[in-house]
Amino acid sequence: MRLLKACLAEAWGTALLVAIGVSIVIVASASSGPVVPLVPDAGLRRLITGFLFGATGALVTVSGVGRASGAHINPAVTLAFWLRRRMPASHALAYVAAQCAGAALGGAALLAWGRTGTTVAFGATLPGRAFGPGLALAGEAVTTATLVILLFAFLGRRRLRAWTPLLFPPLYAVMVYLEAPISGTSTNPARSLGSALAAGAWQSWWVYWIGPALGVLIAWGVHRLGGLRDLEIEVAKVYHFDHDPSGLFADMAQAGRRVAREERGRP
Repeated sequence: MRLLKACLAEAWGTALLVAIGVSIVIVASASSGPVVPLVPDAGLRRLITGFLFGATGALVTVSGVGRASGAHINPAVTLAFWLRRRMPASHALAYVAAQCAGAALGGAALLAWGRTGTTVAFGATLPGRAFGPGLALAGEAVTTATLVILLFAFLGRRRLRAWTPLLFPPLYAVMVYLEAPISGTSTNPARSLGSALAAGAWQSWWVYWIGPALGVLIAWGVHRLGGLRDLEIEVAKVYHFDHDPSGLFADMAQAGRRVAREERGRP
């Protein structure tokens, strides 16, 4: 029941991220909307869109939904916590399933944009025509690695930990500004799934699963090589670190540490 409640919260948080965050993308991108005439510079629109998308994620993180689930709202983040041994594989799989379900719910909400949403494929993340799937894959790997490295840099330092949600708006502003023409800057397979379901746009869909997974592995490699070795990630949470009335996150961290000890051959 503890895990079920956390997964329900994770699904709801992911649904909010997709419904609100991708709606921002649609409003900022649709030529029939008010933003394009008001902000004709495409680069500036990307900068604003990325900032607002990151702010949406930050608000979900600090909300009650984020408090209940740890606010992963991204399979890549869940994979990163699993690799850092802060949750067992069974819990990580349950979280990813919840995120996909929430993404589908959020994608259904995007259909309310109707014809306006159709003109921009409901904010679907697709490889840029001038770049193709290969470069889009590389772009997703680099941006996701950047996200995870910076996320753990904040979470692993007590002085920065409380400020973690403030990382997302400026980070996504920069990443979307620089990389969106290449892949659309997803860094989140669930986010891409939600808009793909709404638009029926499945071109190169694998890029938005494999790319973020590669990015997490790159970040994990940086950790293994020593760059993040000294960072202590206590629990699989992005915020509300001291809120764990059911003990679920403490149990997940203990299970992860036990697996790590067993793999090292220690009792």
